[in-house]
Amino acid sequence: MNISKVLIIIQRSNGDVFFANTLIVNLLKNFSKIEIDILVNDDTIEVAKLIPNINQIITFSYKAKSKRRWAQEREIFTKIFRKYDLSINLTASDRSVIYALLASRNSISAIEKNSTKSWWKKMLLSNYYFFNHEKHIMLNNMAPLDILGFNYQKKVIELPISEIILKKLSKKLKNLNLDNFLIFHPSAQYYYKIYPEELRNKLLEYFEKLDIPVVITGGNSSIDLQIKESLPRYSNIVNLIGDTSIEEYIALSHLSSGYIGMDTLNMHIAASQNKMIFAIFGPTNLKMWSPWSNLSAFCANEDKPINEYANITIFQADLPCVACGLAGCNDQHDESLCLNQITPELIYLKVRNFVNDQQI
Repeated sequence: MNISKVLIIIQRSNGDVFFANTLIVNLLKNFSKIEIDILVNDDTIEVAKLIPNINQIITFSYKAKSKRRWAQEREIFTKIFRKYDLSINLTASDRSVIYALLASRNSISAIEKNSTKSWWKKMLLSNYYFFNHEKHIMLNNMAPLDILGFNYQKKVIELPISEIILKKLSKKLKNLNLDNFLIFHPSAQYYYKIYPEELRNKLLEYFEKLDIPVVITGGNSSIDLQIKESLPRYSNIVNLIGDTSIEEYIALSHLSSGYIGMDTLNMHIAASQNKMIFAIFGPTNLKMWSPWSNLSAFCANEDKPINEYANITIFQADLPCVACGLAGCNDQHDESLCLNQITPELIYLKVRNFVNDQQI
């Protein structure tokens, strides 16, 4: 197959863009010389910029869609129309499939199993695969490699860290007298994924007893900054919410001894670095979004109060509705009551046992 230019379309969240890096690395290994462009939503561009060996990033904006819909579509069509030898679409939405069809006569795309939605996609695409909600997102993303006949390892490839950023973070940690430390990431992109404030603060009270400092991380979103202001102060807790970029967080995670926190991009970053993970899950589908362990080539495949495999520990509520897969109990991005059922004592005991066993 004579392939020199490839477009990869990832129109979902930061986590989806992060996992696309593993596909891209494997494509570069199997094609001797290719140039890769990616098309992403503009709210994921900071993660997209961290993926190496990308020629061009094309963005779609939902804000622009509401204000100048057709002008934006024309601009994207002009940039991609028949410019590629191969297009790979990792999302099953109608728009992203149309982009894949326009970009190249040789197209591979995820599609829904529902035939009433997918009949035209099956007819027009060169190749397709069914997006499987019972399969981890990394394995879903590897399906195009199966179609192309390429071999690959079931391993999430971590994003690289520049020496400049690594040195900057090392200096910052030295100034804070931090050598060994754990990360606690209490925030997420959506409110329904966040551990309740009262339980979170009780967990921090327990962390004060650990024989290792805990660094709290987060960005500059309204959710992050609200959490930052609500946190109690302890001598063993270092609050760095809003003080690191995504790239700096990757370096911080690399230098840490483990991750504690919500199911979010930061958790997947730490898992790709083979860190010890203590993840607090609410309604999220574990089979697709649990931390992938590179050490065991495995992810969680059933819901239960504690999932443990290799370097991963996942906490869930012991409720019949878990995991419902909804965006909160009302499916409107509000509260997930299941998170109230996960006790801080249980999380602390698992973390304490790890710290004691490792003699950090």
